[in-house]
Amino acid sequence: MEVDKRIAFLVEKLNLIPHPEGGFYSETYRSETSIGTETGERNLSTAIYFLLTSDNVSKFHRIKSDELWFFHEGSNLTIHTLSEHGHQKLSLGFPSPKRHTAPQHLVMANTIFGSSVDEPRSYALVSCVVSPGFDFEDFELFEAKDLIRQFPESSEIINRLRLSHIDV
Repeated sequence: MEVDKRIAFLVEKLNLIPHPEGGFYSETYRSETSIGTETGERNLSTAIYFLLTSDNVSKFHRIKSDELWFFHEGSNLTIHTLSEHGHQKLSLGFPSPKRHTAPQHLVMANTIFGSSVDEPRSYALVSCVVSPGFDFEDFELFEAKDLIRQFPESSEIINRLRLSHIDV
């Protein structure tokens, strides 16, 4: 299938590896400048390529920094957030008259979020810039049962984003 070949090509050419939250990533930038945070010294900013396929999801997680998402190619992607406002969706991709889709979105620090590709048999290639820079010490991956206790009205999306299958 042509989509499968493109995904394999991107994984190889961009040196992508599996990410614990789902999908594939490769760090492309880590600033040499650091800044003090409440959890210790962090690089000022970091950037990654992130590839998600329709066969896997980015599981709900939280980081302690702002994260900017930039769309590159493939299907539109939905960033799902959970907060006191319940389940909200940010549509990342090519602008569309049917949806409030944008090629860039911000996920604020300490927001619980995950993502999924909108089209079946597809993928989304994005970049993410984190400031202060990403550190796995600031990364928290959630269990579905814990999120459902906190957000029972969002159980359908919580269960959907707990499943991931990676094949390349």
